[in-house]
Formats: sequence, structure tokens, C-alpha cells
Amino acid sequence: MQIDDTDRRILRQMLAAPGLPMAELAERAGVTAATCWRRVERLRAGGVILGEQAEINWRKLGYEVEVSLRFTLDKTHPRAFDEFIAAARDVPEVLEIQTFLGQTDVRLNVIARDMAHYQEIYRARILTLPHIADTDALMLISTIKDSPELPL
Repeated sequence: MQIDDTDRRILRQMLAAPGLPMAELAERAGVTAATCWRRVERLRAGGVILGEQAEINWRKLGYEVEVSLRFTLDKTHPRAFDEFIAAARDVPEVLEIQTFLGQTDVRLNVIARDMAHYQEIYRARILTLPHIADTDALMLISTIKDSPELPL
């Protein structure tokens, strides 16, 4: 799908201020509300805009610990990836699941209220996931940059 400078302006504004009413988005992008609406609908239909979602500050809800867990799976089992991922989806504290090529097969981003809660999640829900050959944990200390924005 081809996008032009107007589409890029609209996308930049959507990224900068998600959830803007269409009229305000149009004003910020320098187009009429009707033009903005048509373009946003075309970008959605073309798969450029996949959806809009709330960004939640988990710390404000009492989740103080964030851990990135990296797994190497036992790939001797033909369904290791599928079964691991299906089971990981059922862990409510898993916010993100990514798969990789290389030494790490899967990464889970896990949140917890505190270290005791994390230990409970890790022992009861994470270590019981199927086909784990090896795991490594990285605890988040701070986020320096977290932006979905690219130069449009």
C-alpha cells in the first residue's frame, strides 16, 4: 500500500496522541475531518493501522517488578514451540511473547507486584511451562526509550 505525506502526518499525530477525536486529529494533521476519516479508514483497510489500544502504566496498578525471561526450548519435541506458547498465553502476568532465531527461542515479558509475587509466578507458572531446556532472566531497572514511532 502506498502512503503519501498526508498519510504520514496523520500517522505521526496518531502515534503522538493516541485516542484523539477525529476532528482534532484532522486539525493537527492539517486536513479536513472528512479527509482524515477517509484516510484513516483506508489505512485500516490496507493493514497499516492494525488497531488502537490503551497504554497502561502497570506500576500505577501496583506491579513494580518487570522481568524479561529468555528461553531455549527442547526442540527434540516437534510441537515444542506451539505447546510452550499455548501454555505461556495462559499465564495472566505474561504481557508479551516473542520468538527468535538464534540462541534464544522465546522471550516472555512478565510483571509482578513485588519480588515475592514474582517468585510465586516463576515457580508455579513459569517453571511448569513445557519443553524448557534453559532459561535466563533479565530484571528491568529502567526504560530509557519505549516508542513505537519511526520516522514517517
